[in-house]
Amino acid sequence: MIILSFLYILAEVLIALFFFGFGLKYLSHFNTLGENTQLKVWNEQLQIYERKIGDNSMLILLFSVLTIAACILFAIILILLIRNIKAIVFRSKNGEHIETFKEVVEDLFDNKFHITLLAAPITTLILFTVLPIVFMILIAFTNFDSSHQPPGELFTWTGLTNVTDVFLGNSTKTHTFFGILGWTVVWAILATFTNYILGMLLAIIINHKLVKFKKMWRTLFIISIAIPQFVSLLLISRALEPAGAINVALMKAGIISSPLPFLTNTLLARFCVVVINMWIGIPYTMMTFSGVLMNIPAELYESAEIDGAGVLQSFVSITLPYMIFVTAPATITTFVGNINNFNVIYLLTGGGPFALDYYQAGKTDLLVTWLYKLTVDQHDYALASTIGIFIFMIVSTFSLAVYNNTGSVKKEDMFQ
Repeated sequence: MIILSFLYILAEVLIALFFFGFGLKYLSHFNTLGENTQLKVWNEQLQIYERKIGDNSMLILLFSVLTIAACILFAIILILLIRNIKAIVFRSKNGEHIETFKEVVEDLFDNKFHITLLAAPITTLILFTVLPIVFMILIAFTNFDSSHQPPGELFTWTGLTNVTDVFLGNSTKTHTFFGILGWTVVWAILATFTNYILGMLLAIIINHKLVKFKKMWRTLFIISIAIPQFVSLLLISRALEPAGAINVALMKAGIISSPLPFLTNTLLARFCVVVINMWIGIPYTMMTFSGVLMNIPAELYESAEIDGAGVLQSFVSITLPYMIFVTAPATITTFVGNINNFNVIYLLTGGGPFALDYYQAGKTDLLVTWLYKLTVDQHDYALASTIGIFIFMIVSTFSLAVYNNTGSVKKEDMFQ
């Protein structure tokens, strides 16, 4: 146990060196996020301007979060060390066997092997998921935008200003947020259930006993998956332009006299993205339902047929309940994915048509594409972080509430 205790103490020393040698200087500025901006100072001797390095709010916040995490790790290691010492003392008093370092290591590859396996994934999760999320949440309480770009211009804490701007303080941002939120919900419902229902019907038709060449039909519908999605969406986007292939073909055929505003009319653009998403998504749901259909016991249909049930009644009583039970978790995942469906919207319409009554957004923008524009195009990181928090709250609340009330969870051991 001497070696184990030495490793504990070594870890404490390394964390202490990190804290006092590196983290403390950033943590000391955490309350202000920096005081001195970068300046150009005239050097009389050299007759040139020299850059005087100032504070960097971004690095102060980032390394402060990292330092706080190190302090939490320090506390956890300290608690483990104290517990270990107490256990050794207790065993020593009772004359029990005290494990050697070799026995502890062997135990980590035997009885506690799950801890060994999970150590690396958990560490990676904390470093690359948890800490960035904490950093993003803190950004939402600052004024980090295009006017406050460190080190030239520092940003600082603003409290709940961004939250109040979205809900009450700024009418344009409030109108934009709730307008985009409403369309995001409508889009997610339409995109999920059109693919779900039509994919189910397509799978049922192809798997029907009267349909021949089932493999050929499945292959034809799956071909669209082989083409990268972004390639298909970009090509369709170009085809839907006023001078695109679709408008040109329709005008040459004499069906229309002027180009249709596929991507510039709000209602038509929203209709287009829903229809094109069906073309992209139905093959996936068809494959899922095909697998489910093949696993429904044939005896159920035979019993229903003997009892006089028709095709429709068999579908309502057997096929549909079975499918809903099996696919409910996947459907929730699809719904959440559609809330954050960046590719279809951004590559097809770019969020357009753009509107003057919206803040840096268009009529087909989802919350996630609006967040992207605020970050990449406008450098409004604080507002984008606020929107990101709202997306997380909406998605997590919906997912947990719906998933825990599905039959897949409540009747997990009952459905055979």
